[in-house]
Amino acid sequence: MGVMSVKSPDEVVGLNRKARNKMSVVKEGLEVSEVIVQEGVHTFETINEAVAEPVVYMMDRFVIGGFYRVHTGRGVDENLNAPGMHFVPLSFETHCLPDRKGSPDCAPNRFYAYGVIARLALLAASLELENTDPDRDA
Repeated sequence: MGVMSVKSPDEVVGLNRKARNKMSVVKEGLEVSEVIVQEGVHTFETINEAVAEPVVYMMDRFVIGGFYRVHTGRGVDENLNAPGMHFVPLSFETHCLPDRKGSPDCAPNRFYAYGVIARLALLAASLELENTDPDRDA
């Protein structure tokens, strides 16, 4: 899958021929026929001063673990899924429950927030699949 980061619509409109050709063909020489435009979300987590983004694994509706995708050569507004990245386990020390006495940024509360966001994303994805099902009775 080809990924291109842009910060302005003018960057897409003003693509030079080399960039257009690069984005028109992806892995195994397949031609691009559709694109997805996705809003980027800045990454504010760091591990050892490197930018890190949490990735959460779920089974059914339950958070079961995850990892941080870490890249020492990328910034908070760049795609971390690139050569040079590495992974750090995201260790859920508790059953992903908030620590009511802890600060909002303490590990259990951050991990709980990751789980809430993951469950919301799962719900949104399921609604999108349901609403775009070609076999769905209208």
